[in-house]
Amino acid sequence: MLGALDEVVFDCADPVSLSAFWHEVLGGATPVHRSADWSYFDSPTGLRIAFQRVPEGKAAKNRVHLDVAVADVPAAAAAAVTFGASLVGELHSDAVGTFQVLHDPEGNEWCVVKPA
Repeated sequence: MLGALDEVVFDCADPVSLSAFWHEVLGGATPVHRSADWSYFDSPTGLRIAFQRVPEGKAAKNRVHLDVAVADVPAAAAAAVTFGASLVGELHSDAVGTFQVLHDPEGNEWCVVKPA
């Protein structure tokens, strides 16, 4: 083993507002704004979610995304929209479960999911 996962870091334009969005989605400790360029919070699972300001905008689809387990996918997706997310495509449901793709306020793809 090389090491242990320490945190997930989002490159973004506005660390303060993006940390507030993800805190609404995941809960956990109150976000910490170390500077205008770096914010983070510790999720209820203990994983630190961090946000660092970068000069360039998002240009393509994420190669990695977060799946957020929920009890009710349509209800969770609707709640996420009230926090600033946007829906991407239709609700997907099959033998392995249900999921909805969303964008966070800066366009990062993520999903709310419920296994079958």
